[in-house]
Amino acid sequence: MLILGIDPGLRHTGWGLVEKDRSRLIFKAAGVINPQTDIDFAKRLTEIYEGLTGIIEQYHPDESAVEETFVNKNPTTTLKLGQARGIALLVPALHGIPVAEYTPNQIKKMVVGAGHAGKNQVDMMVRTLLPTVPEHIPPDSSDALAIALCHCFMRNTLC
Repeated sequence: MLILGIDPGLRHTGWGLVEKDRSRLIFKAAGVINPQTDIDFAKRLTEIYEGLTGIIEQYHPDESAVEETFVNKNPTTTLKLGQARGIALLVPALHGIPVAEYTPNQIKKMVVGAGHAGKNQVDMMVRTLLPTVPEHIPPDSSDALAIALCHCFMRNTLC
């Protein structure tokens, strides 16, 4: 089973693919979609849409998982991030791929064991659980892999 984790963002949308083969977890690929920042908002969303569509068409994941938006101090930023998150939910759904959603605390708790773990702790556990992850992947990719790992662990408890 191939799981696509998506960490939605307006500047950087991280994605990561983890294969679950019985009890084994295998790193498959990861990257970041970086929409141009000097174009209008609708075009930025289009770039995220096209990037995720390309990933799905290239790798054909079986399931996907997306991080839920946390509320920022700035409500405008939260609303715009929610629109990017909507794209992250929409693209897999349009391809018939089930989409799960997890809060940041759920992801950290499932991957690290502590719901308020720092980014460095999450990255270290991602690399421990998936030892073939390249050394210099961007933080957004590492976060997306953590989302995919969380989904793998949650599938085990739900199935």
